[in-house]
Amino acid sequence: MEHGESLTPEDRRRARDRREFERARGRPGRLLWLTLGPGVLAMLGENDAPSMLSYATTGAQYGVGFFLPFVVLTFAVAFVVQEMTIRLGVVTHRGHCQLIRERFGNFWGFFALVDLFVSNLLTLVTEFLGIRAGLGFFGIPPILAVSLGFGIVMAVVLTQRYWTWERFTLGLACFNLIFVPAACIAHPVSSEVLRAFLTWGPLPGGWNYQTILILMADIGATVTPWMVFFQQSAVVDKGLTAADIPMARLETALGTLLASVAAIATILATSPLFPASGRSLTALANNDFAQALVPHLGNLGATLFALGIFEAGLVAAITISMASAYAFGEVTQGVTSLNRPVREGWQFYATICTAAGLSGCLVLIPHAPLNVVILLVNVLAVLAMPPALVFLLVLANDPEVMGPYRNSPLNNWIAGTITACLCGLGLVWAVATVGGGS
Repeated sequence: MEHGESLTPEDRRRARDRREFERARGRPGRLLWLTLGPGVLAMLGENDAPSMLSYATTGAQYGVGFFLPFVVLTFAVAFVVQEMTIRLGVVTHRGHCQLIRERFGNFWGFFALVDLFVSNLLTLVTEFLGIRAGLGFFGIPPILAVSLGFGIVMAVVLTQRYWTWERFTLGLACFNLIFVPAACIAHPVSSEVLRAFLTWGPLPGGWNYQTILILMADIGATVTPWMVFFQQSAVVDKGLTAADIPMARLETALGTLLASVAAIATILATSPLFPASGRSLTALANNDFAQALVPHLGNLGATLFALGIFEAGLVAAITISMASAYAFGEVTQGVTSLNRPVREGWQFYATICTAAGLSGCLVLIPHAPLNVVILLVNVLAVLAMPPALVFLLVLANDPEVMGPYRNSPLNNWIAGTITACLCGLGLVWAVATVGGGS
């Protein structure tokens, strides 16, 4: 058999994409357009339903102040983490689960897979709850809302082409910025916003249980394990190489900027609820922000907010389902690409269908304790990050794996500080919880 005849459809599609990259060398605008995808989708995908509801609760409970610069800091942390996944992916051409399995053995590969699956399932439940809540504002019944969300997830992946999936999902992700006009309608006081960023006032209320919980939720709204698994596998599926690292960093930085703008806008949009709201963190569970905003933002602002929650849940459902499928294929040594047809990679597509379908069904169970899941899903993401960061740091410093692209001392100092802070905050939360926080 001739070499050309042995090429799979996946090989041909990826080679076609690489030719476009080579033609774009020397044209930064075109090259950035081609590189757009993994980083922007990881960042905007993490601006998911529970994340935006966390930011909404932050605005409703604390108004404009300490949490504006704090949220920007969490996105800077996310960029540091995701930059390491870029280098791992383009240098090794391996997804994160596959790399863990190859370097540490099958046990740790399956451990990473199971840990990711459990956290992804909990998160996916909240995404479909966001889809249900967002469309519920318009009177759409839950079963129809969840079915529509599931249908869109499957329609996008069944294009059987990474490039098509990526461009369509990017288009949806842009609507995360719908929170910006909602914030403008809220008419935040510009001097207060500027003062918050320049002075970074004290932590409101001090270190009480609710403040610690919202701190944890806002960190978990930005830095989560699934982002590491998704972006590393996505840059591999996209076919990026070491020559693309600078543009991939820029693309991830752009995603960081867009996501942080949307997060800040969400806090500002719900800040009018602050003076007299008296809300507790149960507002996260009630999903009633859009309705509560009608007296402050009018029907237009509340509509934009509801559509934003729907979009946040939908894009995250698409990307998190993909992260699960990538990880499953990498550990089981099966198909790990959207460039494969369904008949060859049916397990890959079945994993996406199962993850999204099961989560959607759980949302529809009457009287299911979904309130607890929504409240704690971002907190659990923070607790799950230190082990993920340890794997990431070890791999990023492995000279056999990374060669000249391994971490610098500054990378290690920053990442080590992040890991220590997350561990410390998790310990504080645990102590506060055991101490009877409410």
